[in-house]
Amino acid sequence: MTAYSASSVFAFLIGLVVSTVVIYLVSAFIGAKKALKTAFITAIIGSIIYAVVYFLLGNGTVAAIMGGITWLFALKTGYKIGWLHALVMAIIIWILTSIVGLILPTSPGPM
Repeated sequence: MTAYSASSVFAFLIGLVVSTVVIYLVSAFIGAKKALKTAFITAIIGSIIYAVVYFLLGNGTVAAIMGGITWLFALKTGYKIGWLHALVMAIIIWILTSIVGLILPTSPGPM
């Protein structure tokens, strides 16, 4: 049980670092320049939103839509940008994190 918990914490931390870097780079690319701290806070908020929405609503379309809208609000608020700007930023972040996820798995497999 301890190994599973340690691997879960490790996967979460790696995911958090990757998300922070991607959010930071995307924000710089689209001109919503903020400190790395803002990207880190946004990544943590995104993780919390994901966990709460999926805990309350389970997996499914409604959970994905509610989580997405809430995360757009977090981006909009954290970066002081409009809804469309937040949507563009979120789409780019989603694409980049998907690519990174294919290249760098965040969860250790059987060894």
